[in-house]
Amino acid sequence: MEKASLSIIIGGLLGLLNLRGLAWGLRDFASSRPTGRVIFWSMVRFFILGTILFILALLNLINFIGILVGFTVVFVLILKEGLQTAREYSFTDAADGGKQPIDSAETKK
Repeated sequence: MEKASLSIIIGGLLGLLNLRGLAWGLRDFASSRPTGRVIFWSMVRFFILGTILFILALLNLINFIGILVGFTVVFVLILKEGLQTAREYSFTDAADGGKQPIDSAETKK
């Protein structure tokens, strides 16, 4: 059972790092014209993630079901938070009648 709980934690951490890297890549993608650099770093990120999982599997330290649960929990929680933020933003926009950036100080209160 200890192997499964460790796998869930590792899966969650890798999921967070993966989504953080995805956000970094998309921010770079949105700020300028898309270049091969964005694609290159995305491939590097996936290679590193695969290498980490491969090494942990070779050392027999992880349970793949636990890794999958960790990835899924992180993904579902981030999706839930994003939907909640979008819903709050749309209600704020409808009430104010104006548009404000989603990163504005008003939404961070």
